[in-house]
Amino acid sequence: MSLEMNLTRAQFDEVMVPNYAPAAVIPVRGAGSRVWDQEGNEFIDFAGGIAVNCLGHCHPALVSALKEQGEKLWHLSNVMTNEPALELATKLVNSTFAERVYFANSGAEANEAALKLARRYALDNHSADKDQIIAFDKAFHGRTFFTVTVGGQAAYSDGFGPKPQSITHVPFNDIAALEAVISDKTCAIMLEPLQGEGGIINGDPEFLKAVRRLADKHDALVIFDEVQTGVGRTGELFAYMGTDIVPDILTSAKALGGGFPIAAMLTTAKIAAHLKVGTHGSTYGGNPLACAVGNAVMNVVNTKEVLDGVKHREQLFRDGLAAINAKYNVFSEVRGKGLLLGAVLNEKYEGRSREFLVASVAEGLMSLIAGANVVRFAPSLVIPEADIAEGLARFERAVAKVVAG
Repeated sequence: MSLEMNLTRAQFDEVMVPNYAPAAVIPVRGAGSRVWDQEGNEFIDFAGGIAVNCLGHCHPALVSALKEQGEKLWHLSNVMTNEPALELATKLVNSTFAERVYFANSGAEANEAALKLARRYALDNHSADKDQIIAFDKAFHGRTFFTVTVGGQAAYSDGFGPKPQSITHVPFNDIAALEAVISDKTCAIMLEPLQGEGGIINGDPEFLKAVRRLADKHDALVIFDEVQTGVGRTGELFAYMGTDIVPDILTSAKALGGGFPIAAMLTTAKIAAHLKVGTHGSTYGGNPLACAVGNAVMNVVNTKEVLDGVKHREQLFRDGLAAINAKYNVFSEVRGKGLLLGAVLNEKYEGRSREFLVASVAEGLMSLIAGANVVRFAPSLVIPEADIAEGLARFERAVAKVVAG
């Protein structure tokens, strides 16, 4: 195939595995919260690459960090450590409950590490039959076979043969259901403090406290999957900081690299000690390029100005969505926290979230869905207020089109 080619959406179907169904639009350039496609059409980005582009597109601090590190050192593997990895791990330890960090490439890999660590910790400290992992309906923890099984959506895990065992699912925010299944055979409870893919569902404060209390009672670990909620998304550096509990293990990815693939598992020294040399690993985890970008992300995001700004922007979104809903009456509520928000469709528009997404693209707005009934927004944490206003105006036009049929 010639390298001089007119690259089109049609070629996706010719050369790519068909597990995605991307839009017809092919973006080629981004700056801040705006993106341009091959034809020069401009879009405002309320999607953020699914809560990844926490500082928008091509943020100067991230571009500079990548260029600078790109002239120094690209890759070593973990037979040696490197300075950007040590620097980023130190930042994460100094900013959280954690004492130890493990780097990976994706949220699924960080969650895989967390689940393996929980099982190994229970084996070393208790017995081989203390292996039950409790997770929650509508959860999403990644696409490896272990993480997709722990995630509470059978549509993603069925059809691949026998699944990993000793995994129990109960309804999210249901304390009685959790109490009914937890026992001294439970090694971990895994949850998102705010469910993302499951529909932007906030963890109830009393439920989260019950998770911690029941885990302690049964010598189980609490794993917080903060792949989507972490690194400023909720207005805290990590969402657990806005709750009354502290997890034993926390996973982060997505926004940690601001668009460059990186993930981390955070935990205490006592728990981390059970991943001895050889028990787990990653060729690319802790890559110098990724960690250099992660350091730049942390330097910008972990500031009062940015974190307070997230809370201010949340209110702008809520006010704007309320004004749209007052005109068109399409939403029953807006769920979420910070800049991870979900507009829940009311009964009249149930099951039609994708129509709103498609209509938004036609109006020059990139948004997301979280299931068939929720339109999801996860923009840059530093999106200019003018872009919020313009993006909401475009969304209103999209809503008007869907309502008009």
